[in-house]
Amino acid sequence: MIREQVNHVNNFQTVADIFKQLGDTTRIRIFWLLCHCEECVINISAMLEMSSPAVSHHLRPLKNSGLIVSRREGKEVYYRAADTPQSQLLHQMIEQVMEIACPKL
Repeated sequence: MIREQVNHVNNFQTVADIFKQLGDTTRIRIFWLLCHCEECVINISAMLEMSSPAVSHHLRPLKNSGLIVSRREGKEVYYRAADTPQSQLLHQMIEQVMEIACPKL
């Protein structure tokens, strides 16, 4: 049984790809922020004191990995953490490692 599982390389690749996204401090900050609120690129840029293109650069792989989702409202696109067990687990892991609790927004 364990031998079968360990040979499913694609499953392990999926995990590696998700952790790759969180190998960047900025992406972790963006992901953590989006676990607590839904924001557009302009607001994320202001909160992180980064340019909008830089934020967009980090949002793309987070979205492609399924950690965040987006919705369009007029010309604005709003992002938030995906409501998946994987995103919730990563959110909890980040907060446990940082020894912080969810802020009250």
